[in-house]
Parts: sequence; C-alpha cells; structure tokens
Amino acid sequence: MKRISLSLLASAATLALLLPAQAADLLIQQPSMPGYIDMGGGGWDGAYIGGFVGYGWGTATDDTSNLGLPSDELDASGWLIGANLGANFTVGSGLVLGAVGDIAWSGINGYDAGSDVDLDINWMGSLRGRAGFDAGAFMPYLTGGLAIAGATIDDSGDESTQMHFGWTGGAGVEVAVTDNLSIDLLYRYTDYGSATYALTPDSDVSLTTHTVSAGLNFKF
Repeated sequence: MKRISLSLLASAATLALLLPAQAADLLIQQPSMPGYIDMGGGGWDGAYIGGFVGYGWGTATDDTSNLGLPSDELDASGWLIGANLGANFTVGSGLVLGAVGDIAWSGINGYDAGSDVDLDINWMGSLRGRAGFDAGAFMPYLTGGLAIAGATIDDSGDESTQMHFGWTGGAGVEVAVTDNLSIDLLYRYTDYGSATYALTPDSDVSLTTHTVSAGLNFKF
C-alpha cells in the first residue's frame, strides 16, 4: 500500500508541474481572432504610397470687386482624385509622427450666370506633417502644412490661369486592413490665399476649400 501511495503521489506531483507549463504554451500559441489586425507597437512605422478619391466645396472671393459677382463671392464644388507618398515613425509611447505629400486632379467648379464668370480648380496639392496616436489597428491623427492649387477663371470669354499658395489643416483616421494595407479617411480645410488673374481689368481672387476623401495606403 505504501508503494502504491508513493507512486500515486509522485504521479500527481508530476501532473501538477506539467499542467501549468502546457497551459502557458496554449496561451502563448493561441492564434488571433479571424479578421483582427494587431499592428502592435511601431506597426505604423515606414514609408507608404497611396491613392484617394473625394469631394470638395469652397468659395472664390473677388478681393478687387472687378468680376461683378454677387457679394463678390462664387461657390464651387466637385470631385477630386489623387495620389500621396509619405512616411511614419513612432516617438515615445503611442505617438506617431510623419510627413506626407499629395497631388490631386480636381473637378471643383463654380459658375455665376449673371456675371458669366466660370471658375475651375484644375489641381491641388499639399506637403503636410502628421501627428497620430497608435491605437493598434486604428490611428487617429491631425495634419497640417503647405498647400498649392492651380485654377482658371473665365470672365465672359476673357480667361486667365494662376497658381495659389496657402496652408491646410485637418483630421483623419487610418484603419489597418492587413499589415501593409490601410484605409485612410480625411477631412481638410484649405486657405489657398490670393492670386492676381490677368483679366480686364486684373482681379485678385482668394480661394478656400473643404475636402473629404477616402484612400488606400500601401506600406513598403
């Protein structure tokens, strides 16, 4: 009986030692839930390239009151499509800093029948900094920097094209789809400043826009 009892005790002790180790192995090797992307610390780091589509609306203001616009303002709206190139790096705990440049082909247009003035924003671009928070598969962020746009004004057949230089700011969120692919949702307000259009007579026109866009970024 003593031999049987000693054997049982030895077996129980061995089993008690083995079970916690096996349980720990199961916890460590447990796979992630299907559809869950765990970016982990620094998962947003690296360079990326992407494309986006969106919609914009804004106002052209005739600062010299030479175009005959009602209240010297012309509303404009339309689509945009473009590409971007940027990079991110993690600083401290959860803070992600980065820089991005983008260029977009624009269909933002405004027309006033009374004065026969037509505005087309042909393209727009920006060079911006970004500051975000690493929340795993999500990264909310703020962005701001320099902005540029090319626009054409047609005043009853008298046409002029100029470039505008200004600033932009906004907020967005990136959502990881895979380790290398993310969806980027962004809102921006942009003040493109004033430019002088060589019309008869010359007109100083200021541009401001609001844009919303959705894009895909590929990290490489």
